[in-house]
Amino acid sequence: MYPDEYENIHQTEERGEMVEMEVEIYESADTVRAPGPITDKEDESTKKELHSQHNDGDSAGSRCYRLVAVVLGLLCVLLLTAIILLWFKFAVEIDQLQATNSNLTAERDQLQTSYTNLTTEKDKLQISNTNLTAERDQLQTSYTNLNMKKYQLQKERDDLQKRLSDLKTKIREGWKYFSSSLYYISTEKKSWSESRQDCRERGSDLLIINSIEEQEFINKEFGRTEAWIGLTDAVTEGIWKWMDGSVLTTEFWWTGEPNDYGGDEDCVITGFHNTGFSSSTWADYPCHRSEFWICEKGVTEL
Repeated sequence: MYPDEYENIHQTEERGEMVEMEVEIYESADTVRAPGPITDKEDESTKKELHSQHNDGDSAGSRCYRLVAVVLGLLCVLLLTAIILLWFKFAVEIDQLQATNSNLTAERDQLQTSYTNLTTEKDKLQISNTNLTAERDQLQTSYTNLNMKKYQLQKERDDLQKRLSDLKTKIREGWKYFSSSLYYISTEKKSWSESRQDCRERGSDLLIINSIEEQEFINKEFGRTEAWIGLTDAVTEGIWKWMDGSVLTTEFWWTGEPNDYGGDEDCVITGFHNTGFSSSTWADYPCHRSEFWICEKGVTEL
């Protein structure tokens, strides 16, 4: 309800009350009124005073109501102004919050993109690290194998150097080299068993001939000297065996040999009759007979 309407209703109620009061006053006056001219004048005077008092009351009430209406109007204006100001403030803050939210959303998207990129890079680095680790392990294995090979080669080199040194020593001592073997011919004569014992003391054994090339080398170097070789049938007559226990397969007997002359020729010499020009120079002799001898030693045994 507006202030003016409220004021009009309030004034109407007050006027109604005043009218009722006036009627009661008039009725009271009629009751006590005495007949005559003086009484009529007094009634008129009383009515005038009452009417004057009623008008004064209406004026004071109207001013009071107007003041209240003005105050209420001002309060409404202030309230409306405050509401408008608050609305503008909230609108600005909402815009700011929306802008902040947009910025935060953009930053979140950027961070999400950065996180995705970093995750991808991390996966790539992980794969690279795995590959590098595998390559490192392979290189480590290769390095270990190379070190082992290096050690083996160094050992083989040292062995070869030692063998070469021993070979040079043997050659200086009168040994001959042929096809990975060394050969030594004595400068004195002994029986077959004594000759073998001497070869063993030299770290070798009596000569074993396995090929025509070896026989030709012996003939060339020692062909004009009869010398014991490591072939005998002392265990079983007619079964010729070498010192390593192998059975004779390649033979270089002189014509008519072996003949077991006298029944005790169980050992073999090479260089029979000092021929020196034929490969067939073997003959069987008694083992107790004194002859030169030939020792053989493999280079790998140095």
